[in-house]
Amino acid sequence: MGKSILQLVLGILAGLVVMYVLISGIEFVSHQMYPPPPGLDPKNMEHLGAIMAAAPVGAMVMLVVAWAVGAFAGGWTAAKISRAWPRTAAIVVAVFVLLGVIGMILIAPGHPKWVAALGIVLPVPLALLGARFARPRVVLPVR
Repeated sequence: MGKSILQLVLGILAGLVVMYVLISGIEFVSHQMYPPPPGLDPKNMEHLGAIMAAAPVGAMVMLVVAWAVGAFAGGWTAAKISRAWPRTAAIVVAVFVLLGVIGMILIAPGHPKWVAALGIVLPVPLALLGARFARPRVVLPVR
């Protein structure tokens, strides 16, 4: 039992790291492809609404892709390490993605409704899909 709990905790931590690195990396690439308008600083909370309003659709798509890839890969990693409770580990990672999405929507008003909706709907199913792909494959004997 103790080993299973340790694997669960380590799986969740590893999944969170993978999720964070991927989301940050994709958002970094997105910011290089779609820089904020001149004179607006994305670190200034008062400018975030204007930046969101001026962001092209491609930047919003990249944001949803970042959240989706982070949830899937983080869920896969967590499930792969946590053999006893792979779905639980994946769901915990998905909840962190979901909390990040909700936090970003609240902090930076102006996200299009479709971005907010996809950001809320996608993390849990994609993390569970990642957990499903992390299961060991059963090889049937050839007759």
